[in-house]
Amino acid sequence: MRERTIELQTTIVCPVCGHEEVETMPTDACIFFYDCRECRAVLRPKPGDCCVFCSFGTVPCPPVQQGDRCQQDTGSPDRLG
Repeated sequence: MRERTIELQTTIVCPVCGHEEVETMPTDACIFFYDCRECRAVLRPKPGDCCVFCSFGTVPCPPVQQGDRCQQDTGSPDRLG
């Protein structure tokens, strides 16, 4: 069986202002909040999504790419941006 290549780079697209920012996704934590660097909007995952990468990124988070569920319980919510 061939191992899947996991992409760690994604482009977050702000739904408020349309600003795009390339980010490196962590492999060991979910990012629940993201501050847009342009308009300062605080992005949160859409209902049913596990993190901001799955909601607003061009590439889903690493666990989802591997066919797993995202890590829901990481203690306090992580923030990026």
